[in-house]
Amino acid sequence: MALAETLAPVVDLIFPPRCPLCGEGLSAQTGLCSACWSELVIPGEPACAACQRPLDDALAEGMICAPCLAEPPRHDGIAAGTLYNSASRRLVLAFKHGRRIALAPMMARLMAAKLGDVGPGWLVVPVPLHRWRLWRRGFNQAALLGREIARLRGATLAVDMLERRKPTPGLGGLGRKARARALSGAIGVARRHRGHLRGANVVLVDDVFTSGATSGACVSALKRAGAERVVIACFARVLDEAL
Repeated sequence: MALAETLAPVVDLIFPPRCPLCGEGLSAQTGLCSACWSELVIPGEPACAACQRPLDDALAEGMICAPCLAEPPRHDGIAAGTLYNSASRRLVLAFKHGRRIALAPMMARLMAAKLGDVGPGWLVVPVPLHRWRLWRRGFNQAALLGREIARLRGATLAVDMLERRKPTPGLGGLGRKARARALSGAIGVARRHRGHLRGANVVLVDDVFTSGATSGACVSALKRAGAERVVIACFARVLDEAL
């Protein structure tokens, strides 16, 4: 950290800080300009006690949303740094496909701020990529976010706790049954780590939470292996009705 601070003026001179969304000049290499910050939507209260889905202001705290009443979730909450909109989408695309991995600390700070009592003794587990996708991309974006969250919260990063045993197609546009078929047997706990999950508290990390199919498969695998609590942390949560 001391070396980074020492070299910061040189880096800023060679690569002047700019907002990763609009290119506006900044005073530091981290963060967004004020205009782009204002475009992000941070989920607030009141929210569903089970999944943290934002609820109407007229409703009392501690209520459960209709989807969770209809089908109680296996997870123990969803900590979303932002709601998915144009600004958060551009950040995710820049991070994951534009390879701007320097965005990870800023994105993780927004996620960590929503994680309540997570701290030492918790395991931070990223959603896994299949080895061929990891080879093509060169990094697992969930693992980069998880590393930062573990550092911020003093938790333990378990980067290879879960493994994706077979490649899966994109789930966008698939119905619930089709998603379940695609993910059947695709994700499991690595054999060498199964004994580490008995009674564990886990933060499951991903960049975007959409339908919950992938994270649901991960949560099921973790709980079958003995995890006590599994909280899902994502940078952007798709909830169009909440916008």
